[in-house]
Amino acid sequence: MADILVLFYSRHGATRQLAQLIARGIESVPGCNARLRTVPPVAPITEVAAPPVPESGAPYVEIADLRECIGLALGSPTRFGNMAAPLKHFIDTTSNEWLAGTLAGKPACVFTSTASQHGGNETTLLSMMLPLLHHGMTIVGLPYTEPALTETAQGGTPYGASHVSGGDGRKPVGEHEKVLALVLGKRLAEMALRLARPL
Repeated sequence: MADILVLFYSRHGATRQLAQLIARGIESVPGCNARLRTVPPVAPITEVAAPPVPESGAPYVEIADLRECIGLALGSPTRFGNMAAPLKHFIDTTSNEWLAGTLAGKPACVFTSTASQHGGNETTLLSMMLPLLHHGMTIVGLPYTEPALTETAQGGTPYGASHVSGGDGRKPVGEHEKVLALVLGKRLAEMALRLARPL
């Protein structure tokens, strides 16, 4: 089985739900396994360090996860049109992997959730692509051949899966969004297998 890393940060659960759907899409492709990982929160002033292992949910990511996976799905809630600080903090620690070309040639996709329809979904997705491109990764998006992309009213972009969770963060992931997240995971897995095959 080939592992594909699904790395995300989620504060209220919507981004985690998208991550789980993308993981299901990955695992719908024979020979692929989704490796769900998250990152610890960060704060301007650290009073207590995060435990080395989360109490529940996905384990914290380790650098080895990047080396051992043939693809990457990266997800974050929107923070002022950008990815959340905890995810960016982890990415900023990957200089050695950039120097070594650990991720070069591997495929990646991105996903996000935000509170409002115009809360920066697309800019967040684009901001997450930038370090992945610097790492030499191949970006996988969502084509308009997917009917749900033009039918959804709650999220979904050609840049990656997305969700609008509402001001209180309680709006559930809609059916179109679920389909798009599953499709994105499947497309990533299929591309990863193609790129991992020796010529």
